Amino acid sequence: MPETTDPTPEVEEAPRPDASGSIARTRSSVPTKPEWWHDRYEGSTLQDFVRTLSKVDFGTEVILFGSAILLSVVPIIILLSSLASTRIDDDVARNMGLDRRGAQYVARLFTAPRSASAIEIVISLGMALAGTIAVGLSVQQVYEKIFDQQHVKSVRNLVRCIVWVVCVGALLVADATTYRRIEHAPIGSLLEPIVEVAVLTLFFWWSMHFLLAGRRHWDELRASAVATSLYWIVFGIFSALYFSGSVDTDARLYGSIGIVFDLATWFIAVGAVIILGAATGATWQHRRSR
Repeated sequence: MPETTDPTPEVEEAPRPDASGSIARTRSSVPTKPEWWHDRYEGSTLQDFVRTLSKVDFGTEVILFGSAILLSVVPIIILLSSLASTRIDDDVARNMGLDRRGAQYVARLFTAPRSASAIEIVISLGMALAGTIAVGLSVQQVYEKIFDQQHVKSVRNLVRCIVWVVCVGALLVADATTYRRIEHAPIGSLLEPIVEVAVLTLFFWWSMHFLLAGRRHWDELRASAVATSLYWIVFGIFSALYFSGSVDTDARLYGSIGIVFDLATWFIAVGAVIILGAATGATWQHRRSR
């Protein structure tokens, strides 16, 4: 006798409420972590920042920047220290946040040899000048990539980078000569960070506008200038906590070459501050203009 099938269709069992009385969501409706992250990341400020930063090869750029400025800044600082009424290396040690012992190690590193001939000095300074111009070109190209500008190779552009390098040197001299006056003022401890933020903001604001040859309006660069100066202040706090101990330890373990390693690390971090500040401001300006 043939088997009979039940014509009644199977009915899916409705989800049962849990102990709290709420119905549990099915496993397929619960988003996984990658999906949740993708939903939050898509169109976010972080995505815009990463997209802006991807215009620059960040890792390679900061290493090349730190190496170039290390190779060129030592003879330039020695020259400026001999021409100015104070030692510029003291200003470098102060910006690194070094204590007295660390500043003494850096001062020994920047001591000019007395037996060097005039030809050797001219050659070393020529190489240093070429290195600083390369640093200026590197900073200019970073700004051009972040702000979507085409790089133009011309004599005028080279002169622009040379002028920028001279202004950086003048700022170092001015900062070194005026720091002690502000420090010994009655409200020097309160006045110093205010002056530093104001001067850094104006300098980075002018630097971006000048190196971009005015192809971006001042208003479009203001956020990047403020962000870069704030990053610099935060970086200065970190330097004071880290580099004093690092310079002292490396100087005792490795000698002068250990101090060079610390300076290279510091200059690389300076390059990171410049790039991150410009990218942060450009991201903010882009989202604001939407």
